[in-house]
Amino acid sequence: MSAPRNGQHRSGPPVVDFHGHLAVPAADALVAGTPGFAAELAAEQRAHSPASLAVNRAQLDRLRPKLTDVSERLADLDAMGVDIQVVGPMPMHHYWTGRATAVRLARTVNEAVAGHRALAPERLYGLGTVPLQHPDAAVTALEEAVGEYGLHGISVSTSVNGRELADRAHDPVWAAAEELGAVVFVHPWGCSLGERLATHYLGNTVGQPVETAVALSHLIFTGVLDRFPRLKLVAAHGGGYLPTYIGRSDHAWRVREDARGCAEPPSAYLRRMWFDALVYTPRALRHLVAEVGADRVVLGTDHPFDMGVDDPLARLDAAGLAPPDRAAIAGGNALDLLLKGRTR
Repeated sequence: MSAPRNGQHRSGPPVVDFHGHLAVPAADALVAGTPGFAAELAAEQRAHSPASLAVNRAQLDRLRPKLTDVSERLADLDAMGVDIQVVGPMPMHHYWTGRATAVRLARTVNEAVAGHRALAPERLYGLGTVPLQHPDAAVTALEEAVGEYGLHGISVSTSVNGRELADRAHDPVWAAAEELGAVVFVHPWGCSLGERLATHYLGNTVGQPVETAVALSHLIFTGVLDRFPRLKLVAAHGGGYLPTYIGRSDHAWRVREDARGCAEPPSAYLRRMWFDALVYTPRALRHLVAEVGADRVVLGTDHPFDMGVDDPLARLDAAGLAPPDRAAIAGGNALDLLLKGRTR
């Protein structure tokens, strides 16, 4: 693949941001006014303080052009020094929806992501969504996303309407993703700790890393990654807290029979996943690389939200990694994930 050049005319391999978001108003309209969506909004209100809700609303209004307009997105990528961005939907998958609505939602989102990508195909790759609450329909939607819409995988949340990602009901989806060589990007939306973290935006700053650590731990400890060793699983936000304290998981696996649902110590599975580099500090990035390997880290900005960053390369450089590791994280790992092993 030839490296696309942005407005800064940089040389060298392309820089890839694996973590961008797209708003899909047509999908929002499909659930607007429904009891299920009202319940979802009520849960969100309970999980945030009035002050945080006000900031969130203002942010969405301000960022809407960046979430929908490809020219705004490309201008931001140029400013960040990013050549390619992996664009997925805002992680509102509405896993409570019935089958007919869920299928329509997935198709609407996936068509929108594909259409957005088509406006700048050398700069944008796409991730779609699938109705995981209906696993057979999710398999069909995944096949359509990859085969018909040309997407490179899917984004999923950390749980499915109260059901863990690791539930065996989802095994057909992971099997299909393996066969297709499709990426599965795990990105939390909200936190199951709810009102306990409502104050001071803790539901995001603390809760979302917790959600990711819990979801990944279920996938590890229940043997999902033993059953699907070729699954391209990518975790947002550096995998939450899991890589930081994986030694406790290893200890439990060694000393307790009830914690031994996976074939190897849990830390071994960190090197079967990938993690975005959105961990904010050079020290945290060095630690992530030490735990999972430089070949398992990709850039991530969470564009365009305020919990993301707009200087991913400066943060990568500040970590002081060896040049081959820096190059792999800047783009090489992401391109391998996106392009190798695809069957469609």
